[in-house]
Amino acid sequence: MHDDGRYDEPRVTGPDGVSTTDSVSRETDHPGDPVASPSDCAPTVRRDVPAVGGAASPTGHPGQEPAAFTGQESTGGPDHGAEPAEPAGGRGEAPTRPVNAPGSRPVQPRRNAAASARFEPATAVVAVPPQPTVRSVPDATIAGAAPAPVAPYAQPDDPAYVSRETPTREEDDPPLAMEARRAVQVLNPSGEVTMPRPERTRIMCVANQKGGVGKTTTAVNLAVALALHGNRVLVIDLDPQGNASTGLDVPHHTGIPDVYDCLINSVPLAEVAQTVEGIPNLWCVPATIDLAGAEIELVSVVARESRLARAIAAYPGTFDYVFIDCPPSLGLLTVNALVAAQEVLIPIQCEYYALEGLNQLINNINLVRQHLNPALEVSTILLTMYDRRTRLADAVEQDVRNHFGDKVLQAVIPRNVRVSEAPSYGQSVMTYDPGSRGATSYFEAAQEIAERGAKEPVSRHA
Repeated sequence: MHDDGRYDEPRVTGPDGVSTTDSVSRETDHPGDPVASPSDCAPTVRRDVPAVGGAASPTGHPGQEPAAFTGQESTGGPDHGAEPAEPAGGRGEAPTRPVNAPGSRPVQPRRNAAASARFEPATAVVAVPPQPTVRSVPDATIAGAAPAPVAPYAQPDDPAYVSRETPTREEDDPPLAMEARRAVQVLNPSGEVTMPRPERTRIMCVANQKGGVGKTTTAVNLAVALALHGNRVLVIDLDPQGNASTGLDVPHHTGIPDVYDCLINSVPLAEVAQTVEGIPNLWCVPATIDLAGAEIELVSVVARESRLARAIAAYPGTFDYVFIDCPPSLGLLTVNALVAAQEVLIPIQCEYYALEGLNQLINNINLVRQHLNPALEVSTILLTMYDRRTRLADAVEQDVRNHFGDKVLQAVIPRNVRVSEAPSYGQSVMTYDPGSRGATSYFEAAQEIAERGAKEPVSRHA
């Protein structure tokens, strides 16, 4: 015993007289050092404690933990926990007990508590018990039945095969490809008759007393669309402004024979009609500024209301469609057009003012039917300048469809800048930008008109 109260540790000597006492501090373990086996050290104090399997575990002096085990797990008192150790043969040998066996813990190196507190934050560690792994077994396997066969992949020759590289719908194509496809459909480069030709000549009067609703634009684009798809079409410009002549790039300056000569001077219509350049099967009767005084001169002319009807009937050729572009008024020029036509096509702008003047137009049509042309009827209503972003456009469309029913075309002409740009280049939107929304909409409207006319089995007449 020393002066400060410490005792000398007992020294243990082996058979050869060499001390085997470990001089390393018991507070720090060095994992890299070899562990002494029970055969290398002889304890001074031996305490027999029953162990697992009936073997006794060697211990050192009181308070000292065992240095090594022979694969057994020792059980001490309440304050002496079980510690798994390395095999008796030293490092490199497999332990006789699994590391994750119940009741055992992996050997962890003991460190100084004070040193650990300086470098590691204090965190609460919650031990999560291992969850059992559940393997789902099919019912067929449990019952002993054979597993269901796996369907093979569809082969290219199989009708159910779908290529991942080829789009299945036209909507899946790029925008440029879709626009190119629409352009080819509108222009019809092959020149085939893709729109059915009517059994009789359909004379359609494009009329609306309100200006700016798209009468001229509708007449020009429908005529071009029908002509591009195999129909013979004649456009009569009855508006003194001559906008239809401008849209078809037909000369209509002063001195050019025009529709005024047909109405006032009884000039044959065949001498006035001009072919439209670049559009086969399309002719146009232009209008000049002289037509502005025709209403005054027609007041004293006999049968003034039927002058245009007689001029069309005397035309030697035969047309599938005759479109008459009327002025924005209900004067004698519009009355001549209503008497000459069998059908009335009314373009309606999707706004309130267009609906307000529609009743007066219907009343004038009824008067002409009663007194001048019993065969006249309102056959087609076309909604123009439709803006889907506004509720007003939708409300006008619903009102018109509820009132006129099937006479309203399913095709609707939207607001499109290409439609307004085309006349400045002397073209229709069908040839100016055939892939635009405006051209596609007028193409659909023309196709719908052609399909409706093909259902009327009436003998053709000029």
